[in-house]
Amino acid sequence: MVSARSWRLHRPVTRPLAIALAWLALPASALAQEGAGGRAALEAFSTDLQAYSARFFQAVIGTDGELLEEGEGEVMLATPDRFRWRYEGDFPELIVADGERVWQFDEALNQVTVRAQSSMAGDNPLQLLTDISALDESFQLVELGTINDLAYLELTALDVDAQFERMVLAFGNGALERLILEDAFGMRTEMRFQAGVRNPPLAADLFRFAPPPGVDVVGEWPAAEAP
Repeated sequence: MVSARSWRLHRPVTRPLAIALAWLALPASALAQEGAGGRAALEAFSTDLQAYSARFFQAVIGTDGELLEEGEGEVMLATPDRFRWRYEGDFPELIVADGERVWQFDEALNQVTVRAQSSMAGDNPLQLLTDISALDESFQLVELGTINDLAYLELTALDVDAQFERMVLAFGNGALERLILEDAFGMRTEMRFQAGVRNPPLAADLFRFAPPPGVDVVGEWPAAEAP
């Protein structure tokens, strides 16, 4: 779904992951009969949100429904544009956005990829959670109803060049429970979140990154700043 070594939100690990995908097979009319409230839940979640942390479990689904990858780790967000993803397991990876750049450290390859965060803002599904000011300008919203006490909201990107064509958010008990991303080719990533903490005290250093000595640094980074 995401181009390799760019804005990847998945890595293969060995730990099992069981995610229910049956609701995706339901027609929109059936979903709508369950109720509504996804947008209200998103707005309530984002109101006065300064920081957020949670565990995540992730699966990547191919166009034929095959499970391609699965993984887990920890995510942290801080308004307005900082985040930290840590993937665990056999292929550890760290992705840090510091407000100016996005750093992706692949420990197995001993390589850091850096890109300007402004050039990737349109492809960042996380920033939507901390800043919904441009929600209607960027997406077409459809309420998918409430299923098993989760309120689902579908967002279809209005920008034809957006990396994620379709997103689905699911909220329950005031917390983000699921995030589903789908590209134009039908590849889908589904994430479940657990142990979410709203506005936890997060140290500023968590959203800074310095390439470790000896790693290869590639991407949009001035040569004068190279390690």
